[in-house]
Amino acid sequence: MSHSYVPHPTPLSPPPSPDLHAEPPPSTYKPISMTSTSTTDVGTERIDRFVGLGQDTPHVPSVPGKRGETGLDEDDYESLPVGAGWATNMLAGAMAGISEHAVIFPVDSIKTRMQVLPSLSPSTLLQPIRNGIASPPVSAPLTTITQHVRSISTTEGLRSLWRGVASVIMGAGPAHAAHFGMYEFVREISGGRKEGWWGVGGTALAAAAATISNDALMNPFDVIKQRMQIQNSPHRSVFSCARSVYATEGLAAFYVSYPTTLTMTVPFTAVQFSAYESLKSLLNPSGAYSPLTHVVAGGVAGGVAAAVTTPLDVAKTLLQTRGTSNDPRIRNASSMAEALRIIRERDGLRGLRRGMLPRVLTVAPSTAISWMSYEFFKVLIRQGGVMPETGQPTPPGC
Repeated sequence: MSHSYVPHPTPLSPPPSPDLHAEPPPSTYKPISMTSTSTTDVGTERIDRFVGLGQDTPHVPSVPGKRGETGLDEDDYESLPVGAGWATNMLAGAMAGISEHAVIFPVDSIKTRMQVLPSLSPSTLLQPIRNGIASPPVSAPLTTITQHVRSISTTEGLRSLWRGVASVIMGAGPAHAAHFGMYEFVREISGGRKEGWWGVGGTALAAAAATISNDALMNPFDVIKQRMQIQNSPHRSVFSCARSVYATEGLAAFYVSYPTTLTMTVPFTAVQFSAYESLKSLLNPSGAYSPLTHVVAGGVAGGVAAAVTTPLDVAKTLLQTRGTSNDPRIRNASSMAEALRIIRERDGLRGLRRGMLPRVLTVAPSTAISWMSYEFFKVLIRQGGVMPETGQPTPPGC
């Protein structure tokens, strides 16, 4: 038996009321994590509790810098306690430092080899003895990047260009965390975010404070790194190198170059940070997230600062590798002025420019990577893990 389907008439009814708890369409819904929030879950509803607003506010998107339904705008951010984002800046800085040094390390190894003094004195490097046979002395100075790469590949293998990278990774994380954390903190309290010369002065002061903190942590690791980078280095691990330096030269060996490092890096960082902020504002007036801007501004600022401070970097390398030298005068050098005098006497003005090209080639891309990584991780962390998109307005304080 067959049945036929007869539709029942549908009575007219008013349109359904809009569901106030329904989520926005996926194409328009992007969770935005504000800076000072703590999240609690009530059933299936997500509530963001904004600190200081005195009420629970539903999680809704808002445009940074404009007052929206959340009630948090730029003025509210500026009224937060000074240093509220310090932990974010330190974490972003640590990630940036590790990224920066690890990628550029082989070029830095070549720079170190070009700056030590075998070309200034035939017996500069202490030749290690292996299996009772002394390694042959260096017969001719190597003066170009190509010559160093060819020599390394034929005598030690290209893997030796990475010798000492562990020391950099161990030191770069905490050192760069202190660097960027101190920079943002001092910049905030000194007025570095203001326009004009006041802002430039505040930025320069923040950069100097950041450098002092960074170098205090990084200097011992840098000494170990350069001892492992030099030609025919007998050291194969960070801890064995540290033990050897401490046993033969004492604790002072890890900080003998610290005054020189500060003398070099305080102006270096002041120039770099001031140039970076100026170039970033010039290339990206809107302030939107722009990785290309961070790369270009960071690379140019770092390259210029590196070229200007190369003579001091050569002196620093002499002091940090003095324990590997057979020359009594070099082994006993203890100040920047003495190191510069030795270099000038033995190699003239050319010696003060030794390693400038690989230094610029190292610093320019490394600062570009550092600033790009720093800005990326800063936005990523402030957005609660949401990937930043090019052209988006940056969260307040970034």
